[in-house]
Amino acid sequence: MKNILPSSMTGIAIIFTIFQATACGGSKLPKSDSASPSTQSDSSIVPVETKAPNSSKKPAFAGQTRVAGVKTKSAYDVKILSSELKNPWGIAQLPDGRFLITEKKGNMRIASGAGILSDLITGLPPVNSRGQGGLLGLTIDPAFSQNRMVYWVFSENLPEGSLTSVAKGKLSADDKKIENVTVIYRATPAYKGNLHYGGRILFEKSGNLIISTGERSDEQTRPQAQHLNSGLGKVIRITTDGKPASGNPFSGNSDARPELYSYGHRNVQGLAINSVTGELWEHEFGPRGGDELNLIQPGKNYGWPTITYGIEYSGEKVGAGITQQQGLEQPVYYWDPVVSPSGMTFYTSDSMPEWKNNLFISCLSGQHIARLIITNNKVVGEERLLSNEGQRFRDITQGNDGALYAVTDQGRLYRVGRK
Repeated sequence: MKNILPSSMTGIAIIFTIFQATACGGSKLPKSDSASPSTQSDSSIVPVETKAPNSSKKPAFAGQTRVAGVKTKSAYDVKILSSELKNPWGIAQLPDGRFLITEKKGNMRIASGAGILSDLITGLPPVNSRGQGGLLGLTIDPAFSQNRMVYWVFSENLPEGSLTSVAKGKLSADDKKIENVTVIYRATPAYKGNLHYGGRILFEKSGNLIISTGERSDEQTRPQAQHLNSGLGKVIRITTDGKPASGNPFSGNSDARPELYSYGHRNVQGLAINSVTGELWEHEFGPRGGDELNLIQPGKNYGWPTITYGIEYSGEKVGAGITQQQGLEQPVYYWDPVVSPSGMTFYTSDSMPEWKNNLFISCLSGQHIARLIITNNKVVGEERLLSNEGQRFRDITQGNDGALYAVTDQGRLYRVGRK
């Protein structure tokens, strides 16, 4: 069933039923099996990736890549709530059910549950939107209903170059302006390039912020992912005032920045906390092959650019071309060819029982939403949702109605879930 969005229809939900892809065609999704929907992979279903890998590199353990495919058994609907966003990058739900959305060029706006968009919110600082820069990820304060505080990541211009910065401000009572904006953190050093800013942000249970950065891509900046005196290629943990959070792994180490939480990352555009275990997960772009999903532990080194399952875009090996080294963490899962993972979220609702505790990842070049079933911190099943939409999925979040909401580079806002 092909989805066609008439250009004359804006702010109107186009509702259609998803069909489940099979190797020999499509069949309509069955009715919901409320008894005990399966959340395990079916070994009779081949892996969802059918293209040849870019390299002959072998996984470190079984199930590290190309696990058996799965298919959602419960019926679900897909709605295009809007197609009028301009390069949306981040989405967060407000307590009243509306969505606060960032747009790459530097704008922020609100979408209603029906997809009706507000005017642009004013008061934001300028961004460097060239290349992969712009207004990036955002999150709202857990006490937003009382303080209306918003936190976001953006690429900021300084005289010496651009960098990944974090700001906060208060959404005005009329929803039209961000007030009292303060830049609370800058991931120095700045660099004159326009790639790999990272850019996700979330609150952890303690009330501190987790931030992701990139290593700025170029060969001259790559080594900084391994440097503990640099903010590039890191997962960072700070207070809402931008100070290093208490208990960080490098606190007291004079050779390391106290805000660092983990290092050895390439370009981290996905952060999510498993609400059941409290564990922090991250994914990052590989080069040509080697996109990674990692379980983040404080103080650990995740290897880039020393180890990788990818190769250079030219086809040459990265560094020594190795995938393992003592003291460097292995990814829980990797993709080759790449899917270009961006935002992600764990599903916690009872609305779709077979999705509960699954990880959902919005994929750019992959043009789908990846559903991963994780058992004992290993991926045991993978599904590709909305792969017939032809969209670059940039971010995804779970709404308070138990549905998933996703934005795409082409400007769409999707709702995926029960009616």
